[in-house]
Amino acid sequence: MTRRHVHAAGERLDVERLGVLPVHPVADTAQPGQIAQSLRFVGAAGHEVSIALVADVGSVPGMAASSEHPVRPFGVDFGGSGIKGAPVDLGTGEFAAERVRVETPRGGKPQDVAAVVAELVEKGAPEGAPIGITVPGVVVRGVVKSAANIDESWVYTDAATMFGDKLRRDVVVVNDADAAGLAEVRYGAARDQSGLVVVTTLGTGIGTALVYDGVLIPNAELGHIEVDGKDAETVAANSVREKKDLSWKDWAERLTAYYRTLEKLLSPDLFVVGGGVSKHADKFLPLLEIETRIVPATLRNTAGIVGAAVLAAESVSSTD
Repeated sequence: MTRRHVHAAGERLDVERLGVLPVHPVADTAQPGQIAQSLRFVGAAGHEVSIALVADVGSVPGMAASSEHPVRPFGVDFGGSGIKGAPVDLGTGEFAAERVRVETPRGGKPQDVAAVVAELVEKGAPEGAPIGITVPGVVVRGVVKSAANIDESWVYTDAATMFGDKLRRDVVVVNDADAAGLAEVRYGAARDQSGLVVVTTLGTGIGTALVYDGVLIPNAELGHIEVDGKDAETVAANSVREKKDLSWKDWAERLTAYYRTLEKLLSPDLFVVGGGVSKHADKFLPLLEIETRIVPATLRNTAGIVGAAVLAAESVSSTD
């Protein structure tokens, strides 16, 4: 353990002197952003004593210099026009400092993006902070497997290794829609929702994330399911509404067909709708004729950063 002392029942305990047995912290789902941990030691009288501790994730080894000055995980959201990042307070899901933004390099090739991300991290990430980075593509064990809206050279790039070598830090790479979806479940519109939550991002395409009882099921890519013989996002994305100048009613009919198909496939407990158009949710969500409850996202353009930071923090805690 990197911390030498813990506090319990108002007492400051010397961990090494008491002979604490190492145990793995476990995320407390009842208190998002916190860690439950049990410590056992032999007391002065020779009796074994157990103490249950609950601490902010910021104080987990690898994420804090001390309990008084936690090192916040840093989330990076890689987009077509800009790359944004900020440290995140896992107790609240809010930025712990001002967001930093740099322009995405022309062409968006992997090594060029890595250089810009390194610049952003140098500006805004605390020393020792774990880093989570979103990529707009399927990501399997750190390797990018698709590149629908980014340069094709990303396909089969080991992004986790590339970013890790460039930053010389612990790095987690995640699909951008997955990061946003996880953030909405932990801190946003789907907080405290049990069962299966489907988060959809309506934009240039349709991004999706599946989260079951708080656990992310990555790389769903349900924006590409077939609806009435066509790729769903080619008929129901917000970009299609804008290009064809569809009324809210006409677009809602297309969305109804899409969400009904998801209902048949998944029987979800909740749909969450994100993307910039979600700020106009009152104009189209009430027009959808589906059985599942559907609500607008609340984190909006902060969700990618927050979700990436959450996954970075949890990756570190799972290896300690």
